[in-house]
This record gives sequence, C-alpha cells and structure tokens, in this order.
Amino acid sequence: MGLQIGEIISKREVHFSDFRGKVIAVDAFNALYQFLTSIRQPDGTPLMDSKGRVTSHLSGLFYRNMALFAEGIKLIYVFDGEYNVLKGKTHEAREEAKDVAKEKYLAAVEEEDVDTMAKYARGFTKLTPEMIAESKELLEAMGAAVFQAPGEGEMQCAEFVKMGEADAVGSQDYDALVVGGKKLIQNLTLSRTRKTRGGIVNISPEIIEYEKVLNELGIDADQFICLAILVGTDFNPGGVKGIGPKKALALVREKKYPVSIFKAIEERLDFNWQEVFEIFKKPNVRREKVDFPKFDPEKIRKILVEQHDFSLERINNQFLKMDEFKKKSAQKTLF
Repeated sequence: MGLQIGEIISKREVHFSDFRGKVIAVDAFNALYQFLTSIRQPDGTPLMDSKGRVTSHLSGLFYRNMALFAEGIKLIYVFDGEYNVLKGKTHEAREEAKDVAKEKYLAAVEEEDVDTMAKYARGFTKLTPEMIAESKELLEAMGAAVFQAPGEGEMQCAEFVKMGEADAVGSQDYDALVVGGKKLIQNLTLSRTRKTRGGIVNISPEIIEYEKVLNELGIDADQFICLAILVGTDFNPGGVKGIGPKKALALVREKKYPVSIFKAIEERLDFNWQEVFEIFKKPNVRREKVDFPKFDPEKIRKILVEQHDFSLERINNQFLKMDEFKKKSAQKTLF
C-alpha cells in the first residue's frame, strides 16, 4: 500500500558518489522487506543457513551497506516503534494479502510450477522479532547507527533530517516527504541492476526535494498533507473514493484550507480526516543526537560466518574492497 503520489512528484536521478560524506537516515523496515522479498532463490525461497534460518535480510544489509560505505556514506537505520491504532486496517489488508499469496504458493508447490512459486513466495514475507534483533546487531557491528523510533520509522527519519542529524531520508515510500523531510532518496538499498523480460536494467537512486515539490505543485505544507489524505495513506487506506493524485491536487489548490478542502467532499468521507491530519502535522518522534558505533570486522565475521554460514572468503573480500577505497580516497584528498 503506502502513499501513491509518484505520478505527480518530480524526481532527479543521482549517483551514490553524490552522497559522499553525507548521512542518510534509512527506514529500516522498508529496507529489510526489500531484502527479504528480492534476495531469493529462483523458486522464490529465501536464502537460508544450515539450520533453516532465513538470511536474505542479513545478506542485503551486509552487501548493500558495504557498497554505500565504500562511497563514504554514513547510515542511520531507524526501526518502527508502536503503530498508530489508525493503521489497523492497513495491517489487516496486508495480512489478508499474505494469506492469499501463501495459498497460491502452496498450490504451485504441489504442481511443481517454479515460476508461479517464485511469483507468490515474496507475497507472504514476514519480518520476525529475531530478524529485527539480528539485523540491529549486524548494523551496529558495521558501524551504522541504530535508532528505535517511538512511532513510524519514516517520520523519525524525516525528523533527523529536519534537525540536521541526517542529510536525507532513504525510503521507497513518501511519508517522510509529507511530514517535511527535506530530501528523500529512493532506490538507495535496491540492487543496482534488475532482471526484466526485456533484459537487465540499471537502477539508479533518485532524489526528491521537499521544497521543490511544493513549489512545482503550487501548494504549501498543510495542503500537501491534505493531498496525501485524499489519495490515501496507511492511516486511511484507499483515501477518498474516486479521487486520485491529480484530482486531489486540483481540489487542494482550489479550496486551499484543510477545513474547506474536506468540507467540499464531506459526504464521501468514511474516516476522521482531522485525526489523520494530526499524525502528519505532529508526528510521534524524538529529537535526539545519534552516535555511530565503530566498524567491527571480527563481530561481523562471527555473526555472518560462524552463526549463519556465510562465505568467509566473500566477507573478507568486502573488507579488502573497503580498505582499497579508503586508500584511494586518502590519495585524492592529498592531491
């Protein structure tokens, strides 16, 4: 689900090197689900260790983050805290979708249909407390800051950007932008290439800038929140029936003020718009400084190699690449 406003938001393609020396606050759950759904075997089953424990998320965290660290990027991984009660319908819908996907997957297993298995295996991915705990442990060993948000992780990421602790938010969703996160980077933790029917395509990170979005759309901060609510957020899934991004934009431009905007379509509302508006206007976040732990190769080896059967050679090769990058960076600085 999530906020579907991509068609009216301008993005600019950037390179990882553009963020050298920058701090990016990453929506942890968003990234972990990406890894769990994308890093899989051809039949759709996730990567596992010899004990049958899923390791796709650990593989994603290690290899994708090492690539970012090699660019001189610092990362804050922000984990979701308590969900707002209004998010209940979204969770119910997601669970129902997972149940349907699992049924179709099991049917494909019986028919030994590998392509269909791969199609539906990703649909019932679950992030367990054990996965979250080991992800935090690995991230800290890699030198990434780990922060437990009181509420929505994305909104806490945006707060870090607003208070100067981070330069941008890393997420595929738009919530951080709606609450005023100055810069949003998408495709940050995705693989740099993707297989499609037409062949392999390159995937580059894209940046969305809050002030530029407001200027291009011709709206202010409160109107942007109203636009999001009209289209539909995780707190009011589906939004207002019959109103997509373009109609929502026209309505907020015409009516201007939140009360007037929702007054104009009050007979079509089946939710309390004020409650949703307050979630974005006054997000549940904390204003705290962030400390970065030291990079600990031995602990990384213990977690990945000893506990989860990762290849020692491949892990050490990543460390060598990191050392080579640091040497090159030092030479460039001297010259």
